[in-house]
Amino acid sequence: MGNTFCLFCGCVGQSSVGVVEQWGRFHRLAQPGFHLFNPLAGECLAGILSTRISSLDVRIETKTKDNVFVQLLCSIQYRVIKENADDAFYELQNPQEQIQAYVFDVTRAIVPRMNLDQLFEQKGEVAKAVLEELEKVMGEYGYSIEHILMVDIIPDPAVRKAMNEINAAQRMQLASEYKGEAEKVLLVKKAEAEAEAKYLGGVGVARQRQAITDGLRENILNFSHKVEGTNAKEVMDLIMITQYFDTIKDLGNSSKNTTVFIPHGPGHVRDIGEQIRNGLMEASSAQVNMEE
Repeated sequence: MGNTFCLFCGCVGQSSVGVVEQWGRFHRLAQPGFHLFNPLAGECLAGILSTRISSLDVRIETKTKDNVFVQLLCSIQYRVIKENADDAFYELQNPQEQIQAYVFDVTRAIVPRMNLDQLFEQKGEVAKAVLEELEKVMGEYGYSIEHILMVDIIPDPAVRKAMNEINAAQRMQLASEYKGEAEKVLLVKKAEAEAEAKYLGGVGVARQRQAITDGLRENILNFSHKVEGTNAKEVMDLIMITQYFDTIKDLGNSSKNTTVFIPHGPGHVRDIGEQIRNGLMEASSAQVNMEE
């Protein structure tokens, strides 16, 4: 239900307060409810004020310490103090303009002492300073400042574009660093794996040669014991010749070529036998070093 009144009576709505005058002077405050007025005694209802919270949006343009022009969107929430409604009714003609003027004054005194990054980080401090100043001033006129919100900080479009480009460049640099570290780890792991594979391959070759050496040694001993009049060197030469012809046979069966040129003759067979014996001796020496 709204506020209704006539010459002799009036109804003040909830969240409102009426101002009653007598012969043109302030007489009393009319609280929400029904009231009778005596026009013969000079009483009349001069006006009604709302005690609800009102919101005023103020846009301020100012400059930061690093010479960046910004726009600040500030929202002020205020209300009339019931007990001091007469001051609010008589003292100020336009409270919104008064509030706006003080917001301009305080903001333009604080923001030029900050650079743009500090302004974004400390916008709550700016709102607090504006709140303290408005509470001190507007309280004398019957108004209470409930909240001040620094809703938005809008730099110049060119500055915003530059800030976005700087941020993008920093993120690209960080991504490149992470990518480089990942590639470094991958190369290190790959090198370690190759080294381990070569080491294991060498161990395998050494064991293979050791097994061949053990097998040949066992064959030579068995042949020497079963065939009298033979020594180890003769048995070794016989085994080498047999291995030589087996190798030629395997090469001819597995190769795709129809012709293979290899040195052949008794002297070459002897040379190959000496090379194999030297290889077996080196394999045995390598195995002994590994066991030590």
